[in-house]
Amino acid sequence: MRERMLAGDLYLADDPELAEQSLRAADLMEAYNASSARDPLERRRLLTLLLGAVGADTVIRPPLRVDYGAHLRIGARSFANFGLVALDVAPITIGDDVQIGSNVQLMTPTHPVDPELRRAKWEAAEPITVGDNVWLGSGAIVLAGVTIGENTVVGAGAVVTRDLPANVVAVGNPARVIRTIGP
Repeated sequence: MRERMLAGDLYLADDPELAEQSLRAADLMEAYNASSARDPLERRRLLTLLLGAVGADTVIRPPLRVDYGAHLRIGARSFANFGLVALDVAPITIGDDVQIGSNVQLMTPTHPVDPELRRAKWEAAEPITVGDNVWLGSGAIVLAGVTIGENTVVGAGAVVTRDLPANVVAVGNPARVIRTIGP
C-alpha cells in the first residue's frame, strides 16, 4: 500500500503497514515536540530519526506535525518557525536556505471527488517541492502537487494552489505573482 501512496495512486490510510509507520512518526513527534532547546543534540537526533533527511545547520522549532516524517526532506541551513505542519503522504522536498514562517502548512494529501470513494476511505497524494532560498510567510498553505521555484517569496497567509516560478513574490488566496525579484 505504501508504494501506491507514494506513486500518487489511491490508497487506504488505515492499511496496517501505513498505520504502523504513522504510529512510529507520532512517537518520534511527541518526543521531539517535548524536547528541550537546552539539549540541541538530542533534538537533532530525534529530528534525524523522524525525517527522511535533514541538512546541516537546519532548525525546526517545535511543535512539528507530520504524517510519516520519512517522506519529508529538508536541505541545509533552512529554518522553520513554530507550528510547521508537513503532511508528507507524498514526498515533500525543501531546498537549502529556506525560511518557513510560523504555522505554515504543506499539504500533500488529496481526496476523491467521487463520494463513494471518499466514503470507502480512499485517499491519494501529490508531492510538494520548495526550491532553494524560498521564504514561506507565516500561515502560508502549499497544496498538493505544487512546486515553488528558487528565491521565491510567498506572502503570509497565501494559499498556493499552482506552481510558482523562480524569483517572484506571490500573495493572496489563491496565490498570484505580484512582482519579479531581481535586476
